Amino acid sequence: MAKKYFGTDGIRGRVGEHPITAEFMLKLGWAAGRVLGSAGGKLVIIGKDTRISGYLFESALEAGLISAGIDIRLLGPMPTPAIAYLTRTLHASVGIVISASHNAFEDNGIKFFSGAGTKLADAVELAIEAELDKPMVTVDSAQLGKAERVGDAGGRYIEFCKSTIPLSMTLKGLKVVVDCANGATYHVAPSVFDELGAEVITIGAEPDGLNINRDCGSTWPQQLQESVQEHNADVGIALDGDGDRVLMVDQEGVLVDGDELLFIIALSRLRQGMLNGGVVGTLMSNLGLEHALQAHNIAFQRARVGDRYVLELLRQSGGQLGGESSGHIICLDRTTTGDGIVSALQVLAAMVQSGKPLAELKSGMKKYPQHMINVPVGRDVDLEAAPSVQEAVKSAEQRLAGRGRVLLRPSGTEPVVRVMVEGEDESTVREEADHLASAVAAAL
Repeated sequence: MAKKYFGTDGIRGRVGEHPITAEFMLKLGWAAGRVLGSAGGKLVIIGKDTRISGYLFESALEAGLISAGIDIRLLGPMPTPAIAYLTRTLHASVGIVISASHNAFEDNGIKFFSGAGTKLADAVELAIEAELDKPMVTVDSAQLGKAERVGDAGGRYIEFCKSTIPLSMTLKGLKVVVDCANGATYHVAPSVFDELGAEVITIGAEPDGLNINRDCGSTWPQQLQESVQEHNADVGIALDGDGDRVLMVDQEGVLVDGDELLFIIALSRLRQGMLNGGVVGTLMSNLGLEHALQAHNIAFQRARVGDRYVLELLRQSGGQLGGESSGHIICLDRTTTGDGIVSALQVLAAMVQSGKPLAELKSGMKKYPQHMINVPVGRDVDLEAAPSVQEAVKSAEQRLAGRGRVLLRPSGTEPVVRVMVEGEDESTVREEADHLASAVAAAL
């Protein structure tokens, strides 16, 4: 069955527009509680990022869950991966994240984690959607749920992050700039790196409910690049609003994306004899990553875009390391989901163990020029049914002559079609991307 509300990364949209309304969130909390209760569950934890609408939706979900007889633990602002971790360690049946990740404050969304700290199965999401179509009925007063706040959630997560690198390792001697995107990591990320011995300069850690991801974080790393050079730092770390993505900056102020970080972690694991299975990327992963891994006899597979698909393929293939060029990296030997702080620590550990700067560690991978254009759309599209688009794709592939890739795909989180062209020659790549984007726009 097709899902009505759940996309590749939960339910997301504009605040005040259905389904991102208080009324829907009340019903969603009740529906999730009904499904959870039917399975014998009783406890849910709720966390959020720093956008102002989080207060509204936290209260609505709380009321809906309580009306279904579910107890709640409220975490307040916490990174998405922290909620996945705490769902497991607090022995909750479900964890709920109120966040629109890297989007601006005008958007918000809901993500669910299972009791194992992983994304909900499709069957559970469909069951919740089925309950949404039913009238809302409150349980008897004696069966209503209760809510309480977890006071030490941040400290628990900080200690977990620190435990993902060797106990004997110190970051002493490293000067690190950390950009928290005015998001959910603002009160935990600086402490993680500071307590491990690094000299930490923090930016993007003054959230006001409206400035999440605004001109900062992994979606806008220019401020971090300037700060690294200004402070003569060894490395910069750019997190996104909910803390599940990370990009980094080397000592020269050059951006290091998720593909390059994935390569660095994979090679570090390989050298230590700790790389189990191959590496999983996505359809958007740079061809240079695939070739660099193959040069070290590391198997590489591509999943559909979205961390849930990377995770699915990792499980199917028996691998432990995967990710996206956006910086959403999954280290299954450390945690159950993408975690920006944990991923950054794995890269810093590789720097410490090798004694090499970030720029040198990434030099083993040569990125192919890649150009992506987002073409706005106002409706569902079937690109395969547009002859002009298919002809443009065929023409681009012929010009690339087997030395590049073309990819068109509707976004799972935004109303756009992503047009991506990759190849050896940058001017050819840009020309073909512009031509394809024009063809897509004209067909729509």
